[in-house]
Amino acid sequence: MSEVFNLITWNIQWGRGCDGVVNLQRIVDTARGLADFDVLCLQEVASNFPGLAGSAGEDQPAELARLLPGYTPVFGAATDALAENGSRRLFGNMILSRLPVVQAFRHLLPWPVDPDETSMQRVLVEAVIEAPFGALRVMTTHLEYYSARQRKAQVERIRELHAESALRARRERALDTSAGPFRSMRRAAAAILTADFNFRPTDPLHDRIVAPYGDDVPALLDAWQVCHPGVPHPLSLGVFDREQWVDGGYCCDFIYVSEDVCPRIANVRVDQQTDASDHQPVVLTLNGDAR
Repeated sequence: MSEVFNLITWNIQWGRGCDGVVNLQRIVDTARGLADFDVLCLQEVASNFPGLAGSAGEDQPAELARLLPGYTPVFGAATDALAENGSRRLFGNMILSRLPVVQAFRHLLPWPVDPDETSMQRVLVEAVIEAPFGALRVMTTHLEYYSARQRKAQVERIRELHAESALRARRERALDTSAGPFRSMRRAAAAILTADFNFRPTDPLHDRIVAPYGDDVPALLDAWQVCHPGVPHPLSLGVFDREQWVDGGYCCDFIYVSEDVCPRIANVRVDQQTDASDHQPVVLTLNGDAR
């Protein structure tokens, strides 16, 4: 196999650019200009939330699916709430893949009580896709911003989910070949984890995510550090938006890849040009052939 695999992850702030305008077409056009992406991972995707700045309450999961024909949309709502008119208000994360999606999962992350901090429910969206080099789990999430306690619990749950899936991929037997819901479907130990993690590279939670596991579970490693050893992470937040981020920008958007995927890393880059969100998109390119 010689095909490359491109993934983009981006907190799109419900499509709101630094000009205050919500424009999902701009988001898609910017992503297309960065790479011929196979998978697009998005955080802060909203539906029926007119209270968000600049929003008219658009059904953004549906609009993004319309703007990207040929991609399978997998949306996971962290917030699913009743609106005054009886409709539902949704807010969460989304994966769009032009490669086959074998299975999709939506994992609600822990939300322990922290009465002194504003917070919201968080979700990890997972898609098992058929990449050029085999089955691959792609996960995207958005960890709690305000509560350190909740963020820590969410990291631990993500580690548990990764271990569970890797062990299932390597040890489970295909026991059911029917067309029913018990059919044995392929999982994968190989994984990519993307998010706005709401922590910085020096945070102990970054070290916790890359901490090793036991046998049969490949560790998750920071793709930037693998590709650019010794080079500081570029800013991924607050590059252009100094109204919200008055103290300046920093990096909180990372891509982690499992150890078995690391040899395929061709490049990792953080786009520093677009102001279509308060965050910058991060692009991962993998080789079809391992180095």
